[in-house]
Amino acid sequence: MFEVRNLSVAYGKAVAIEGININVSKGEFVAVIGANGAGKTTTLNAVMGLVPAVSGTILHGGQAIDGLPTERRVARGIVLVPENRDLFGPLSVQDNLRLGGYLHRYRYDGSSLERVYDLLPKLKERRNQEVKTLSGGEQQMVAVGRALMAEPQVILLDEPSIGLAPRIVEQIFEAITRLKKSGMTAIIVEQNAKLALSVTERAYVMELGRIVIEGRSEDLVHNSSLQAAYLGERIE
Repeated sequence: MFEVRNLSVAYGKAVAIEGININVSKGEFVAVIGANGAGKTTTLNAVMGLVPAVSGTILHGGQAIDGLPTERRVARGIVLVPENRDLFGPLSVQDNLRLGGYLHRYRYDGSSLERVYDLLPKLKERRNQEVKTLSGGEQQMVAVGRALMAEPQVILLDEPSIGLAPRIVEQIFEAITRLKKSGMTAIIVEQNAKLALSVTERAYVMELGRIVIEGRSEDLVHNSSLQAAYLGERIE
């Protein structure tokens, strides 16, 4: 369904990512993990056209999309949940969600909103509450729900656990698991390797802008080289 081929990005003379390859099949969850500064977020931003690529191709459904502006990529079914969420704080939860469905405003019948509420029931409880008054975890759920309102084929999740308490992180990943069971296709960028590997079929490990390891998530969980050299932690 989705493929990144030989993608490179540079900021001036500084190379951020160099010649990376990622592919995702329909209904598959894939993780991109690695230390802070490895190039994970830059990869997602390049996929969305938020930063220009120096070289490489991005394919969706077999067709190149790297020449399209960001809004056209969204219309093609690729949506990003950014690390900083970028929500509209003074607006209600429901208004934030409906803004996510702007592309489909002319055929809006409320069904997408109900699907989001079924997947993330906490949002229905908070639907009339201003987003700025929500907890960090609830705001993250709003960000995910807003992305789903665009009816994506591929959702890109950038650091969904960042800045959240462990109990809230657990709730977020429970929601991500429900999203997976619904048949969605996703790329999850995450520093928390254990969590990322627990909800994905395959994973790529990035270091200094390059993919250095790739494989099945269940195999990488027990990869001592990965634990010691690339994450600096024990996953088990």
